[in-house]
Amino acid sequence: MTINNRFAKPPQTACANVRIVRADGLDDGADVSELIKEHDMEISINGQPVFRLVCTPDRLVELVLGRIVTQGLIRECDDVESVFICESGAAAKVWLKEGRELLEGDGGLYTEPTCCTQNKPLGNFRTVKTPEFLPRAVYAKEHIFALAEKFQENASLHRKTGATHGCYLSYRGVYQGVFEDIGRHNALDKAVGYALVNGLAFRECILFTTGRVPVDMVEKAATAGIPILVSKSVPTAEAVELAKRCNLTLICRAWQDSYEVYWEAV
Repeated sequence: MTINNRFAKPPQTACANVRIVRADGLDDGADVSELIKEHDMEISINGQPVFRLVCTPDRLVELVLGRIVTQGLIRECDDVESVFICESGAAAKVWLKEGRELLEGDGGLYTEPTCCTQNKPLGNFRTVKTPEFLPRAVYAKEHIFALAEKFQENASLHRKTGATHGCYLSYRGVYQGVFEDIGRHNALDKAVGYALVNGLAFRECILFTTGRVPVDMVEKAATAGIPILVSKSVPTAEAVELAKRCNLTLICRAWQDSYEVYWEAV
């Protein structure tokens, strides 16, 4: 896989003047708030526009690759011929080694919401795979608590703005880093893309998300072949049912002193 990333990352935050108003009538006067910046990017695969994402302007290669992994279009680096990110970061072009049509019908661009559930791509992908039944995941409880501890340390963008989700990645029990974005789906995709680029076997990874877990977050992890998904928040009933069907270990309400197992892979 060839990666040509010409995007020079711009500032991810901007400052705004605010006036603080309190219920007790005391006026704290003016202050400055640091805000996260939104970035628009259009992704094409084999020359066809397929996604328009709103994201933070960071780790765009990982985001693009992670998105097409969790969409079920690829499973490994060898599936990709090249990735190109333009200078402004507004366009990403991916060429797969199989030069096939990806969409049925005429299609059109799909704009991905940043936080809503049940996000779906444009059109009907011919190559999308349904999540497979995952092999039993082997992990130690210390791995889960270690990720929860990393969450307590917080991520830099969230510390500045309070406006990002994070996805923490562990591989064979070793912490790999945190991936931030305004959308929890994007943050997860960035972590998956990082694992792909760095040759980390998905089956030996653990993902820890800071957001709630609806069914599409479980679907993303299972489609990538990552067998353990952890969250500090809670799942939906449908997410638990999908985890059971996919044999994905789903752990939520994960903190430094306890966590809840909603489904344990068999």
